Amino acid sequence: MSVSIKSEHEIELMRHAGHLLEKVHDELASHIRPGISTKELDRIGEDMIRSMGCTPNFLNYEGFPASFCISLNDEVVHGIQEGDLVKIDAGLIYKGYHSDAARTYAVGEVSPEARQLMEVTKQSFFEGIKFAKAGNHLNDISKAIGAYAAKFNYGIVRDLVGH
Repeated sequence: MSVSIKSEHEIELMRHAGHLLEKVHDELASHIRPGISTKELDRIGEDMIRSMGCTPNFLNYEGFPASFCISLNDEVVHGIQEGDLVKIDAGLIYKGYHSDAARTYAVGEVSPEARQLMEVTKQSFFEGIKFAKAGNHLNDISKAIGAYAAKFNYGIVRDLVGH
């Protein structure tokens, strides 16, 4: 697989696609509460994506029926209650450029174990980003993430490689 070098204009379109997706995540965060359904969150998010002139990039991808992959608690991928962890994986297409980002939200008071999981996984991301630089490979990033998570006896999902 070859990597194409992007022009400044293409990079700006990619940056804007990411910024729009950040707005979607921020809006969805304000709706997460006990009693809301994942279907309702999906509808709110899809409406917002479309209102910005974008397309949800997960909807109908290989038959996927929703605009977002929303999972609760220990589900890995794609009635919310107090104490749940809600993961939302979202993506959109802006002028042909895809953005994709996942966030985890705590619903109300969560257990200390759930809070630690969120903190460790967030820091794992930053540990990996340290290796996202010219001359390194994706494997360098992955190793850093895995090594940090292992310090807390956490593992990484190996079935969704490249995801």
